[in-house]
Amino acid sequence: MTAKRRAEGPAVKKSPAKKTAPRTWKQRSTSVLKWGSIAALVGLLLGAGGFFYLYQSTDIPDPNAEFETETTFVYYADGKTEAGRFATQDRTSISYDEMPDSIKDAVVAAENQSFWSDSGLDPKGIARAFFNNASGDDTQGASTITQQYVKVLYLTQERSYERKVKEAILALKLHRQQSKTEILQGYLNTIYFGRGAYGVQAAARAYFGKDAADMNLRQSAVLAAVLNNPSRFDPAGGKDSKQELEGRYDYVLSQMEKLESITPEEAEKAAKRLPKFPEVEAESTYGGQKGHVLEMVRDELNQLGFSDDEIDGGGLRVTTTFTEDAMTAAEQGVLEARPEGFGDKQLHVGVASVEPGTGAVRGFYGGQDYVQSQFNWAVTGGQAGSTLKAFALAAAIKEGFSLRDTFDGNSPYELPDGTEVENQGDTSYGSAIDMVYATQKSANSAFIDMTLAMEKGPQKILDMANAMGIPPAEAGKDAAGIPPTSPGLEAITGIALGNATVSPVNMANAYATIANEGVYSEPYVVEEVVSADGEVEYTHEESTERAVGADIAADVSYALQQNVTGGSGTAALALGRPAAGKTGTATNGKGEVSSAWFAGYTPQMSTAVMYVRGKGNEQLRGWLPEYFGGAYPADTWLAVMSDLMEGLEVEEFPEPVFVDGEAPAGYAPTTAPPAPSSPQPTQQSPTRQPSPTKEPSPTQEPTTATPTPTPTPSPTPTDDCEGVLCGPSSSPSPSGSPSPSSQPSSSSSPAAGGGSSGPSQGPGGRRDESAYAERRRGQ
Repeated sequence: MTAKRRAEGPAVKKSPAKKTAPRTWKQRSTSVLKWGSIAALVGLLLGAGGFFYLYQSTDIPDPNAEFETETTFVYYADGKTEAGRFATQDRTSISYDEMPDSIKDAVVAAENQSFWSDSGLDPKGIARAFFNNASGDDTQGASTITQQYVKVLYLTQERSYERKVKEAILALKLHRQQSKTEILQGYLNTIYFGRGAYGVQAAARAYFGKDAADMNLRQSAVLAAVLNNPSRFDPAGGKDSKQELEGRYDYVLSQMEKLESITPEEAEKAAKRLPKFPEVEAESTYGGQKGHVLEMVRDELNQLGFSDDEIDGGGLRVTTTFTEDAMTAAEQGVLEARPEGFGDKQLHVGVASVEPGTGAVRGFYGGQDYVQSQFNWAVTGGQAGSTLKAFALAAAIKEGFSLRDTFDGNSPYELPDGTEVENQGDTSYGSAIDMVYATQKSANSAFIDMTLAMEKGPQKILDMANAMGIPPAEAGKDAAGIPPTSPGLEAITGIALGNATVSPVNMANAYATIANEGVYSEPYVVEEVVSADGEVEYTHEESTERAVGADIAADVSYALQQNVTGGSGTAALALGRPAAGKTGTATNGKGEVSSAWFAGYTPQMSTAVMYVRGKGNEQLRGWLPEYFGGAYPADTWLAVMSDLMEGLEVEEFPEPVFVDGEAPAGYAPTTAPPAPSSPQPTQQSPTRQPSPTKEPSPTQEPTTATPTPTPTPSPTPTDDCEGVLCGPSSSPSPSGSPSPSSQPSSSSSPAAGGGSSGPSQGPGGRRDESAYAERRRGQ
């Protein structure tokens, strides 16, 4: 074997392999930055290429094709019959020269200060809006006037990145195809200003009753402020809206001064006050009750998360709970039963009908034509009076009392602090009258005794009222109700006598809870919302909760039936089928009778009727021929319910259970279970004539308790009333036309005044018990 020879020379030693030093943080960062920059550049190029492709391939659409589809239609419950519409485009286009410089300058200052120099997009404005919105400052948005114009004229209200990209592309294209004056002219002829007005000409007519060319600086600044949020800044929305407008108005003027569109002197002079807003006739679209319908629908849509832009320009199809028959029944019932000679500028009637078991508001009457007054008395409400006694009954039975238990029905009833509470006419019904008789006679003293007999009775009654559908005094986080508040509803001794302000909608719904065997349903008016492209965006889901046991509800219902068959609500007997209800009359802080109610129901429908005067808290006694709840309110209820029940099967109420628990000593029953005070109504065709007397003597005295003693007042009033100053009615004829009143008074606030025999208001809306006692003793 031949050995391999080594090359001549000294042996060469192999050096060990070198180790690679680890990369430093700086080297790694440099590498990441390099490759990140490359990736960003590639992404930017791809994005730019994509944007360029979209820019080249996107054509400006025909504005008429899509713009006409943006009207929102509102339908009755059948989903077919139109009840009204939003954003019918009341627009009269005018030339650029016809538009005053003040409106052009004001809109540019308020909406897009770089308008005259930008390319249709404003990157700085987008960045500024991002930081402003993060800090809660929303005075100026990210969209330029060109973008807003494109969105309104060519696109839908869809919220997506795709729509935003398309908006930007169209804005750039429009900027290249039209001059700035053409874009501003188109924008001012198209944008929505509220009140159904599209474009500056229609807006000038809607807000100031004049042509746009005749507007001054103040008026132009108002319109520039309003278009930012028509619902929020419309001065017709009330005190809060007007304050919001003043803030936005000042901002517009300051920005105009900043851009030197106006001088500091002009800005200072204009900022001193808003312009006058004359009464301008609204669109016929809102005439009669239709405007009230649309406002109730808008309010609920807003609560559901739909913006005014979506409502007014989203092409929605809204199906409501209202039925045409129920709306007609409410209006015709009012016209049939209300006294002649009293105009609706002074005499306000609120009616609401709610379906037991669903909470659906089927019909209502809001009062005066919406064109003349935007106050909806079915929602505004008034002091509830003794209609709240139904919730005291439920609370007492839940706490262990029964319909058989007895309470002090004598008058006056003296509270521990010396305050005296009287029954109507200071009538005494005896020292031991049961719940049914107390309800029939609406005995204030017995209900005060009932309240005091329960531990923390006022709070328990308040809690029961809340559970059954009367909202609290202040709206909570998940507040329900229409509206979600009942100003003045407090846990005071006289809570059942009705000082609180309650809307007829909420009262009807709370009584519907009794009709529905104690199960509460949240009231609502929107059944379904469908987008312009046919997709269902919202469907109502029933929200129900048991408020009280079915047995207790049956007993309360029984007591309220006896109020109809032998008490203050006998006018409802003419319905010709089983009905339950309660009258109510309240007095204000001056001791004047300020409201009259009748709330009642059948198993199929619950309806509440309220009569108030002027600003909602003014004297009825001596003004109306009859001012008791059993008079015009009950007759109105009968007229409305007669139409609603026509053709429906007669249904019976559950039998009373006479729930009995552990009541305190001293309230034990004295006789057998109560029996009806008069025969049950026969099932015959209802008569539509008002009952000749409002509280006829019952044909059969209750067998539950013989009042001891039971003095007979002289004279005995023929009508029911639970108010402080109630007594025999007079029948004056109205002299002349009642003076008009444009706004409701503070009856919607806790400081409105006392309820029927309720304590008067003290400072800060709290009741002054001592002052109340003095007033009572002075009667």
